[in-house]
Order: sequence, then structure tokens, then C-alpha cells
Amino acid sequence: MSSFTVPFHCPYCGDEDLRPHEDTHGAWECRSCLRAFGLKFIGLLTPPSASGQVQQ
Repeated sequence: MSSFTVPFHCPYCGDEDLRPHEDTHGAWECRSCLRAFGLKFIGLLTPPSASGQVQQ
């Protein structure tokens, strides 16, 4: 897995005109709505166990 992930759409307006924001890791700017935002990978989730499923 890469430590560098590129967003495809702005989370505010949905436009695709995104560029890295300065030299800050994970920071992006949308040239359409003129907003800057950050992305951060938090971690992987543990899948639910088979014993925790509801039986019918």
C-alpha cells in the first residue's frame, strides 16, 4: 500500500480540480470552491468474527 493517496473529488463541492496544498503532507486544495482540506489514514478495521453473526 502506498503512503501517498490522491483524492478523486473535493469533499465539499465534488469537483476534480484538486492540487497538493503547499508542502503539508495530506493537505489538498480545490481550485473550484477554493477550500483547503486534509486527509489522514487512520488504520485498518478488524472484520467482524463469524461467531458474532446473527443466525436465521
